[in-house]
Amino acid sequence: MIETRDLVASRGETRVLDGLDLTIADGEFVLLVGPNGAGKTTLVRQFNGLEDPDSGAVLVDGQPVQEDLVAARTAVGMVFQDPRDQFVAATVRADVAFGPENLGLAHDEIDRRVEAALETVGMAGRGEERIDRLSGGEQARVAIAGALAMAPAHLVLDEPLASLDLPARRAVCDRLEALHEDGTGIVLVTHDLRDVAELADRIVVISDGRVALDGDPDAVRDRLEAFDVRPC
Repeated sequence: MIETRDLVASRGETRVLDGLDLTIADGEFVLLVGPNGAGKTTLVRQFNGLEDPDSGAVLVDGQPVQEDLVAARTAVGMVFQDPRDQFVAATVRADVAFGPENLGLAHDEIDRRVEAALETVGMAGRGEERIDRLSGGEQARVAIAGALAMAPAHLVLDEPLASLDLPARRAVCDRLEALHEDGTGIVLVTHDLRDVAELADRIVVISDGRVALDGDPDAVRDRLEAFDVRPC
């Protein structure tokens, strides 16, 4: 479970999160939406300690994130909007293996996790390929595999579909749907509900640094345009 309590965060002199309270249960597929500048990215970067709040609390499985960053980053995997921002190696396999290697896992376990993650995202057998020669959709899938190799309870993705063409969008959405069906929690930051609204258990709208709307997709669908969210 991920929880934020009275969360406040700023960028320079601007308050981005303003007393935000949110709970995300294990296994939920949550769409986190809202206008540009609402605080969505700042919020999800708090989930595993990539950014620190000014005040308030962020807890993963009941434990404050800053008390054990390794535990938080193992439980909450992150995929950035531009996957190139998180690649640390030249080849697919080396990049996916980076996280498990830093956990100090045995080589056999690292190999198992890498192969399973690549299989899950449809990149099996391509471990030796160079990442810079992959398409945008393939790079997005490698980034997801890198997060999955950490065996997270929650996978958080920040606008992963924004730069993808339609076939790549559908391929990534299919992978996310399969992960959710297998029990992984998904938190997807987006401003465009095409292809993803039908996958979600819940839509949370962030506006002015707070939760403005929270509910079942069918219940909130007609109110989304007021927050500059493109309805499905």
